[in-house]
Amino acid sequence: MTAAMIIRAPIAADHEAMAELLVEGFREKAPAAWPTLEVGREEVAECCSRGFVYVAVDGDEIIGWIGGHPDYDGNVWELHPLVVRHDRQRHGVGRALCAAFEAEARARGGYTARLGSDDEGSWTSLGGVDLYPDIPGAIAGVTDRRGHPFRFYQKLGYVIVGVMPDASGPGKPDIIMAKRLR
Repeated sequence: MTAAMIIRAPIAADHEAMAELLVEGFREKAPAAWPTLEVGREEVAECCSRGFVYVAVDGDEIIGWIGGHPDYDGNVWELHPLVVRHDRQRHGVGRALCAAFEAEARARGGYTARLGSDDEGSWTSLGGVDLYPDIPGAIAGVTDRRGHPFRFYQKLGYVIVGVMPDASGPGKPDIIMAKRLR
């Protein structure tokens, strides 16, 4: 985290930059997630309306953002999405945003945080294969092939609690992770 970076709630003037960052940030690892600026705008609007959102700002630039929304009557909070500008990754921005998300989810009564991290490009050993014959075995033996985000979340204390095979198409699973907040 840089000394100048602050984490705050977004204002309406931030929404366009948030949408642009979302589209650009997922272009390589999950291109189908938010393929256009219009889809990115819709996602920003939805995230801002159903829970809470924080942005990481350095000077007047948004360098990352995170959203959270309640599930299971507010006992569980879904982290969705998290995006950090490529040139600011591995500088503590994502970690700071996750800490803000977790603190807010706890303050709102959450016991558990959860997230899904798609593997659309076989970035892990779970991608590109038929998981149904042995889902628990595949999860137990998961390996990272190309820098998949699940390793980042593991460093923050999240664990893989499941996988949704073929969530984004054949051989493209969603890795489900969770963390106890209290």
